[in-house]
Amino acid sequence: MLLLSGRMVSAELPIINQCGRLDMKGVNFMHKMKEIIEEVESLPVEQRAMVIDFLLRSLNPPSMEIDREWAEVAKRRLAELRSGSVKPIPGNEVFAKIRERFEK
Repeated sequence: MLLLSGRMVSAELPIINQCGRLDMKGVNFMHKMKEIIEEVESLPVEQRAMVIDFLLRSLNPPSMEIDREWAEVAKRRLAELRSGSVKPIPGNEVFAKIRERFEK
């Protein structure tokens, strides 16, 4: 059994292909996936976080252009704060407003 998305799922079930035949590759894949998950679960939390980060980046690779744009936004906002042209709002006030908005 595997724990996937909070549910126990059998990793031993064979896969039936589109022709209705038993697909042994699916069985091997599920067995390997189970072994990989068990091995990752045994890692220290920092290493599990690294594995998760790697997998997420493989699904949604970083974009240098987007990263550059966010860096520009961050620099602009920091300059606004330092110049006094914008007033910072304490985090506790922001979260209180969010809680108030969603409790209604």
